[in-house]
Amino acid sequence: MSDDESYELLGFDHVLLSVGDLGEAVRFYERAGFTAAFRFDEAGIALLRVGGETPGILLRAEEALGHRPPPWASPRLWLEVPDARAAARTLVDAGIEALDEPFPVATGWTVEVADPWGNVLGFTDYSKRPELGRRG
Repeated sequence: MSDDESYELLGFDHVLLSVGDLGEAVRFYERAGFTAAFRFDEAGIALLRVGGETPGILLRAEEALGHRPPPWASPRLWLEVPDARAAARTLVDAGIEALDEPFPVATGWTVEVADPWGNVLGFTDYSKRPELGRRG
C-alpha cells in the first residue's frame, strides 16, 4: 500500500457461514430466533438479521458439506443478548440443543449451540459488566 493510499475500517458488512443445505439452515436459524432479511436460492445465499444492525449473518450453501461439519475448524460467532440463561431456555424450547450448560464469562454468561454443519453460535450477556454492553 503506497503512502497516498489509506483505508478505514468502518464496521462489519456480513459474517459468512457455510452450510450444506440453505433451506434447512434458514429453518434452523429461524428456530434460534433469527429472521431472514432476504434469501436468493438461485445464488445459494440467505441473509439473517442480527438486531437492528444492517450487517448480518450470510448463509452460503456449500453442497459438498452435506450434513457434516466442514473439514476446517468451525467458526465461533458470539452475539449479545440481554440474558444468556434465558436464551438457553428459549433455544431448548425451540428444539435446539446447547453444547453445554450456560457458563460464566468475564462479562456475564454465555451459552453455545451448533448448527448441523458445526458453526458455533454463542449467546452472551453483559450482566456482570453492563457498562460494556449495548444497553449499558
